[in-house]
Amino acid sequence: MNKDNPLQVFVDESPEVQKAYAGLIQSLIDMEGLDNKTKQLIYIGMKMVSDDEKAIKMHVPMAKNAGATREEIKSTVLLGLSVIGLKAASKYLPIVLDSFDNS
Repeated sequence: MNKDNPLQVFVDESPEVQKAYAGLIQSLIDMEGLDNKTKQLIYIGMKMVSDDEKAIKMHVPMAKNAGATREEIKSTVLLGLSVIGLKAASKYLPIVLDSFDNS
């Protein structure tokens, strides 16, 4: 089992399900209505609520590449104060800003 990349286990053990999941993700990416930057900022917020630190670290550079500024990403995290409380600032703000600054 691949401990360095847990998603590889998904690919190796259930390739047909992973392929269908990848198709779903691609459909969401291609969906009109929101630009990619906005989608990435929303993903960061949703992943904070679900406490998915690894995904947050992936989506911050994606948001930056889509044109999000440091201030927009910081605002996204701080909006989490109303949903997850101080965890937004104490846990995720340092992670997100470090990820932004180093990507």
